[in-house]
Amino acid sequence: MKIHQIFAGALAVLAVTLSSCEKSFEDLEKDPNRPVNVPASLVLQGVEADLANNTGRPFSAEMRWNQFYASNYNYYATNEYTWTSTPNHYNTLKNVVKMEEEAKRAGLAEVNGYTALGKFFRAYFIDEMSKRVGDLPVTEALKGIENTTPKYDTQKAVYVQILKWLDEANDNLASLIAQGQTVQGDFYFGGDLRKWQKAVNAFKLRVLISLSKKEAEGELNVKARFAEILGNPTKYPLFAGMEDNLEFKYNNFNKYPSNPDNFGFDATRQNMAKTYVGLLSGLNDPRVMVTTEPAGAELKAGKLPSDYTAYVGASSAEDLADMSDKAGRNNGAGFAPGVYSFQNRYRYYRNYTAENTFIVGYPEMCFNIAEGLHRGWATGDAESWYKKGIQASISFYGIVNGTNTMTYSRTGGREAADLSTFTINFNFDTYYAQNMVKYDGKTTTGLEQIISQKYAAFFMNSGMEAYFNWRRTGFPKFETGVGNGNSNRIALRWQYPISERNTNTKNYNDAINSQYAGKDDINDSVWIMK
Repeated sequence: MKIHQIFAGALAVLAVTLSSCEKSFEDLEKDPNRPVNVPASLVLQGVEADLANNTGRPFSAEMRWNQFYASNYNYYATNEYTWTSTPNHYNTLKNVVKMEEEAKRAGLAEVNGYTALGKFFRAYFIDEMSKRVGDLPVTEALKGIENTTPKYDTQKAVYVQILKWLDEANDNLASLIAQGQTVQGDFYFGGDLRKWQKAVNAFKLRVLISLSKKEAEGELNVKARFAEILGNPTKYPLFAGMEDNLEFKYNNFNKYPSNPDNFGFDATRQNMAKTYVGLLSGLNDPRVMVTTEPAGAELKAGKLPSDYTAYVGASSAEDLADMSDKAGRNNGAGFAPGVYSFQNRYRYYRNYTAENTFIVGYPEMCFNIAEGLHRGWATGDAESWYKKGIQASISFYGIVNGTNTMTYSRTGGREAADLSTFTINFNFDTYYAQNMVKYDGKTTTGLEQIISQKYAAFFMNSGMEAYFNWRRTGFPKFETGVGNGNSNRIALRWQYPISERNTNTKNYNDAINSQYAGKDDINDSVWIMK
C-alpha cells in the first residue's frame, strides 16, 4: 500500500514535471519581442503611415520626375528617368490583411470599419503598383504559404477588381455609418467614416479618369460609373471643400521633408523646374510667388520680385553640369546670384510643418470631374468644376482677392534681416479672364487647360499623379533632353520588383512575355495607356 502510494506520488511528480517541460518549450517558441497579436487600431496606423510615406513625398525623387523641381548637384541626385523596380506595396497589403484579421479576432462583425477601409487600401496600393508596371498578382496574392507563387492578373482584370473594392468600400461604409460605427487609431480623420467615404469616392474618380483611354471597355464601364457618382450624391458623397482632404499633417516628430534640420544640406541643391515655374509665371499666377523665390540674377539685373518674369525654372532636360554652374551658391567669396529660382526657402525650411501633403485632395477631385464632363461622360458644367479647382488650389496658398503680402529670403537665411516682403494685388475674375486660363470649352485647348491647372494643384502633393496625368494626356509639356538620361526620353513605366523575378520567376516571365515581348522595358506602355 505504501509502495503503491509512493509510486503514485512519483508518477504525479513526473506528470507535473513533463507538463512543466512541455509548457516551457512552447513558451520558448514565442518571441516576446514580436507579438503574435496586436490591436487592429495599431496595425491601421502603420498602414496609414505607408499611405503617406511610400507613394511620393514632397521634395522626393517623385517630385523631380513630376518636373516640379530639378536637382542641380550630381552628388545627391540627378533628373534622369532611368527607373528600375517599382515600389513594392505587398508588405503593406499583408498588414492590411492582418488588420482585418485582428478586428475579427477582437469580436467585430464580418463587415466592420477596418475591413471597409481595408478594401480602400487594397484598391489604393494595387493601383499604385499596377499603373507603374501593368499586370499584377491580385486574385492569388496575399494567401501566405497557401500560394507563394501567385499568377498575374491582366491589368484589365486588376482594374475591374479595384473598382469592385471601391464600390464595396462605399457600400460597407454607408452601412456602418448608419449604425454609428467608427474605428480607433485613425490619424487622418479621427475615425470619422463619413469622411473616409468621401475620400473613397474622390479616389474612385481618380481611378476612372486614369482609365480614359479605356472608356469603351465594357467590363470597366468607365463612363457609366462616372455618371452614377455624379448623379447620386446621396449614395456617393464627395468632398465638399478643402476641409475634406485626405492629407498628411506634419509635426515636430513627423517632420516636413524640407525643414530647418537639413536647410544647409539641400536648400540650394535643387532649383525649381521650368515645367512648373514656366506654366505659372506665363499665366501671371501668384502661386509661383508663394512656392518659388525670384532668381538672383534677375533681381541683380533690376527686376522686382513682383515681376512674374523674375521667376525662372531650370529645364529638367538640361545637362546637370550646366545647371549646376548656373544654380547660384556661396562660392567662398559670397553668394553668387543664380540664373534659376530656388524653392521658397522661407516657406519650406522655416519650421517642421510647412504645408499639409494631399494624398487625395479636393482640387484634384474638381479637375477630375471637369475632365469627365469635358469628355461627355455625364451631364454637367465642366467650367464650373474647373473654376472650383483653380480657386481651391489658390486658396491653399493663402492667396485672396485684394492685397497679398509675399515673403522670401534674399540670402537663404531665415532671420528677419534676411527676409524680404512685397505685395501684389490679385483678382480671380481678372486672372480667369486671360485667354490661357478661361475654359475654352470641349476642345483640345480646353482639355489642356484642365490638366495644366490640375498639374499646378499637384505641386508637392499626391505622389506621381502629375506625371501620370502627363503620361496619359501629354499635358503640360514636359522637358525632354540629355538631362533625362534614358536616351533623352521620359520613361513610361517601371520594372517589376526584384523579388518577383527571383521568387515568382515563371509567372513573372509569363507576364513580361504577354505584355512586353519578353523585355521588362521602362520605355514600353502599360495596357491602360494603349
